[in-house]
Amino acid sequence: MTAPTAPIVHTATPGSPDLLRSVFRRHAAGVAVITAEDGGSPVGFTATSLNSVSADPPLLSFTIATGASSWPAIRDSEHLGVHILGEHQQDLAGLFARSGADRFGPGTGWAPGPYGVPVLDGVLAWLVCRVVARVPAGAHRVIIAEAVTGDPAGEGRPLLYHQGRFNALRD
Repeated sequence: MTAPTAPIVHTATPGSPDLLRSVFRRHAAGVAVITAEDGGSPVGFTATSLNSVSADPPLLSFTIATGASSWPAIRDSEHLGVHILGEHQQDLAGLFARSGADRFGPGTGWAPGPYGVPVLDGVLAWLVCRVVARVPAGAHRVIIAEAVTGDPAGEGRPLLYHQGRFNALRD
């Protein structure tokens, strides 16, 4: 018989934006770029909030701030692109995360895909999705979309976001 141990005492911090940011810096997330077509011009942004919601029907979700430059296009688009980035695409992730950047300039390989959605070159996988819901969540919207078509056959290992920076997956 072992002697009883003292209970572990946890210190708790009240819920706040700083607490949430601090906790999620410890959460490694995959990196995606979301794209849409806006009046004949491509738009896009980097997202680390991508989640699989359901396999049948094939639904996913991500969030976007309503103050983001890409929000009007995402708000108004029926279809959008979801691109899973590889570890070789840290620069692309940074470009699509930077406000005011020329995201579809000469250094970005892409082509119009199904439904006119911009599809990026060299990604690990991509989907074109139909938006099924835009759910208010504070100053953001949770976008729920159904996969319509895509390609999972890119080569490489995934890019991760952890501790406020892009990282490669380690074995």
